[in-house]
Amino acid sequence: MKTLKFKLYQHKRNRHLKRMINASGVIYNHCIALHRRYYRMWGKHLSCAKLQSHIAKQRKRNPFWQSVGSQAVQDICQRIEKAYQLFFKHNKKGVRPPGFKKVKKYKSFTLKQAGYKFLGGNRVKIGNRVYQLWKSREIEGTVKTLTIKRTSLGELFMVVVVDDCIKSEVEVKTGKIAGFDFGLKTFLTCFSSGDATRTDGTKIESPQFFKQSLNAVKKASKCHSKKLKGSANRERARKDIVRKYEDISHRRRDWFWKLAHELTDRFDVLCFETLNLKGMQRLWGRKISDLAFGEFLQILEWIAKKKNKLVVFIDQWYPSSKTCSCCGHVLESLDLSVREWRCQECQSVNGRDENAAKNIQMVGASTIGLGDVSRAMPAIAV
Repeated sequence: MKTLKFKLYQHKRNRHLKRMINASGVIYNHCIALHRRYYRMWGKHLSCAKLQSHIAKQRKRNPFWQSVGSQAVQDICQRIEKAYQLFFKHNKKGVRPPGFKKVKKYKSFTLKQAGYKFLGGNRVKIGNRVYQLWKSREIEGTVKTLTIKRTSLGELFMVVVVDDCIKSEVEVKTGKIAGFDFGLKTFLTCFSSGDATRTDGTKIESPQFFKQSLNAVKKASKCHSKKLKGSANRERARKDIVRKYEDISHRRRDWFWKLAHELTDRFDVLCFETLNLKGMQRLWGRKISDLAFGEFLQILEWIAKKKNKLVVFIDQWYPSSKTCSCCGHVLESLDLSVREWRCQECQSVNGRDENAAKNIQMVGASTIGLGDVSRAMPAIAV
């Protein structure tokens, strides 16, 4: 599956799409209210089939609801059902049931088999109206879903999911496998070996885009808080904050794409440690959000699949920092403030991040059946 995103031209007819999004928000809140009322009355969960049947009857009496296609309504019911199933399964882990949403903040609706049609050029027909989009690339493959999304600035985007039937296999080009250790001070510490005699250790620093723009965000937020609630000036100040956050997100994402292309060009197999990012965010908060390591991994996996490269994740509980990469001795404990330590067995001095990256590389190589990296890499290059 592949997702393509296109921006729609600004036009006065776009108000019809925004009206459909608002109607989807009203239907969503109505479905949540029905779920809660049904549980209070009968003490059990309202099935998706019953909910869809009830909404179909209600749509016949409400012209505003009829502005949303039937498939979009079905998708809303299915998403609510999925959210409740996740709640029933993981409620002990802190997962909450779906709640109400403000209609003006409701973001999207989704169409599946019907309700849209792609015309020639950059035109798409949704419902009975034709809209234009910035067609940056051709849509190849079978279209599965079409989603209209509204941003906080009121801009509209079209997200198309297509069936990408190309099956990729790992294709060796550089003959290199690398291990990467994620850190707070250094974004990535890389260790790779091309053969038994040559090693490569590099550190990649994160620009920390949010930290760079923190003063501008604080200033805009302070200006917004001084405006009168409900006034036009407050709305302009809110949009100014949104633009600053979008600028940070776009710059970070652009850096992620460039870095992912660079790493996949250099290495065939990339090994990472599985991290509990939510737990790390509870400890270090804004720092983890600014690094956005989870978003980077999603981009890297997508590019690696496209280039026929392999991304490997090792076990979350493997002691990569506490294990000596020379002799395999494991320390009982290692404080986070210790950046360098000496092994008691072989007396080798190990840098915390470099040692972890080397261990991640060796474990990742053994996971995919390459065994010892120094012996396996010449065989890969052939």
